[in-house]
Amino acid sequence: MGKREDIAVDKRRKRKYRRLARYEKKARKAAAKETAKQEKVRRKAEKREKRKSAQEQKSISGKRIVKRQDKARPDHTVRQKAVSGTISRSQKKMDKKAEEKRLSAQRSIPYREMARDGICRVQDKYYSKTIRFYDINYQLAQNEDKNAIFENWCDFLNYFDSSIHFQLSFINHHSNMKEFESVIQIKPRHDAFDDVRMEYAQMLKNQLAKGNNGLARTKYITFGVEAENIREAKPKLERIETDILNNFKVLGVSAYPLDGRERLQIMYETFNPEEKVPFQFSFDQVLRSGMGTKDFIAPTSFLFKNGKDFMMGNTIGAVSYLQILAPELTDRMLAEFLDMDRNLIVNLHIQSLDQMKAIKLVKSKVTDINRMKIEEQARPAGRE
Repeated sequence: MGKREDIAVDKRRKRKYRRLARYEKKARKAAAKETAKQEKVRRKAEKREKRKSAQEQKSISGKRIVKRQDKARPDHTVRQKAVSGTISRSQKKMDKKAEEKRLSAQRSIPYREMARDGICRVQDKYYSKTIRFYDINYQLAQNEDKNAIFENWCDFLNYFDSSIHFQLSFINHHSNMKEFESVIQIKPRHDAFDDVRMEYAQMLKNQLAKGNNGLARTKYITFGVEAENIREAKPKLERIETDILNNFKVLGVSAYPLDGRERLQIMYETFNPEEKVPFQFSFDQVLRSGMGTKDFIAPTSFLFKNGKDFMMGNTIGAVSYLQILAPELTDRMLAEFLDMDRNLIVNLHIQSLDQMKAIKLVKSKVTDINRMKIEEQARPAGRE
């Protein structure tokens, strides 16, 4: 019995020792992991300290170099150069803003692209086209004909809905007299009527010099629509163009659409009224030279000193905005403006409104007018 008891006690002791050995192994593993973590943390801290010390040494050396180079300069410039990294970034931003503010003459012209067919991309999602139209004998017509012309003109204006922006432009500009002389010049045919031809040609030249003082009077209508791209805008503009031409036929007015070169020529003559060199441009030159269309039409400079006066090259001009609030307007008002023998441009910007918006606008105007009348009537009573 005694031996058996001793054997049982030995087995228990062995099991106890084995369990302790397992616990020790687990504890050793945990201690090893903990020491590895602490070692990693210590290494990271050492790296950070090394980086900080290296940056401090660089900044100190940079300050020393700046102080050596700029001994004669004031202290504030040295301090600025000591933090040259931050100042250079801010300076770049300031330079970019300054470059944006410094607009060139080409960038001052408000359109993006001009196509060969006359479609102009004015803005990112706005495209326009221009039609030239001519005069009709309105003043010399009888009253019945005038009424008919006026009604047709009202129908023409009512064609444009709120989605179409259009502008009427009336331009008087001094043209090259050589072009007119070449048109009215009559070539001799070496027969008995050459003297008559020369006399008639001289009479036309005299009338040309006396009649319009070398002014060419042209009239245009420019219309535009909003679209995502040129493919979407082109069919809309072509449809509007055909409708406008048909309406001009009803009025008895001859008209034709302008291509890209003709529109650029109008802008060239507008921006360079005193230039004697004729407009020379072709879209093939744009492809060969790499220049833009604005480079061929822009003046030497633009100068806008205030809200009214401006300069285009050596030409001085002025802009006036007229708000006409009158109960009646005669049909001679526009003609009297255009009868002036000066370089003149009259633009009528017309935007149609929806019926509900128009009614609200009229009601608001009526209430404002009534309120002003009531205030005017109440002023003298309050003073008494």
